[in-house]
Amino acid sequence: MKNIGFLSFGHWNPSPQSGTRSASDALLQSIELAVAAEELGADGAYFRVHHFARQLGSPFPLLAACGARTSRIELGTAVIDMRYENPLYMAEDAGAADLIAGGRLQLGISRGSPEQVIDGYRYFGYAPPEGQDDAAMARQKTETFLEVLRGEGFAEPNPRPMFPNPLGRLRVEPHSEGLRERIWWGSATNATAEWAAKLGMNLQSSTLKFDETGEPFHVQQAKQIRAYRDAWTAAGHAREPRVSVSRSIFALVDDRDRMYFGRNGESQDQIGMIDENTRAIFGRSFAAEPDRLIDELKGDEAIAEADTLLLTVPNQLGVDYNAHVIEAILTHVAPGLGWR
Repeated sequence: MKNIGFLSFGHWNPSPQSGTRSASDALLQSIELAVAAEELGADGAYFRVHHFARQLGSPFPLLAACGARTSRIELGTAVIDMRYENPLYMAEDAGAADLIAGGRLQLGISRGSPEQVIDGYRYFGYAPPEGQDDAAMARQKTETFLEVLRGEGFAEPNPRPMFPNPLGRLRVEPHSEGLRERIWWGSATNATAEWAAKLGMNLQSSTLKFDETGEPFHVQQAKQIRAYRDAWTAAGHAREPRVSVSRSIFALVDDRDRMYFGRNGESQDQIGMIDENTRAIFGRSFAAEPDRLIDELKGDEAIAEADTLLLTVPNQLGVDYNAHVIEAILTHVAPGLGWR
């Protein structure tokens, strides 16, 4: 059995060929797709966060709206770039959205990926302290965020407040109990996966990873997951961790599927440079008739290691078609792999 959800980047473009021609379209259709996915029996609705782009940005209004329209499905991010965040204000937003959703948030956070602008976090008012780079800044903010989510008081109360205070130091409000254990770290390396395990975060491993061994993507990703679990065990955490991977998977069951994705059947891993010093490997896409798709997915070591699979969806093709993509996997592929 696996948790199966979708991951949307929330692209929008004013082109006549786009089903999401405005930010409003992208946001409102994201909510409708979460509702549709829940009705189909999917387990999660996840959203990517990008700044300075025609994509989904600030996630918490969207997550809260999805939470108000659904009752069961997990609602998450994959991922929020911590370089852009104020950890305390983020804890307030996250607590409020999680309470609206009834404790269903699953927040993926990370250092982030290459952005649309150079050092975009500086425009948001953040810069690494002297002696740190942006990755260290993101990890430091993450540790602050995790500490605040514990819900313990740390702020000295005003002796003459406008409204009465509880006794002792004050915490960020609203506090949502249990959210601390539903934070995931989006990791591109084995080392950061192990770091996330030590801090008690779940692991999100996406379709991009630093190429650390030259092996196929799914093999490197599976090794990363095993290293993460070993570090989790060594840290002595009481609960079981969760691990997700994301994949572009399309079951070709009708003429629309074949028109959109029928030429992607020979997709392979791709190698690219994130920056001048960092070689990355990108996971392949899968598009085939259901029987063939089942056979291909059986060989993916990382999917086998993970408990959660996020299906990246082409959101600009509209809610109805994306619901069809999700339903096709749940109906025609997941049972053949023992996921349902």
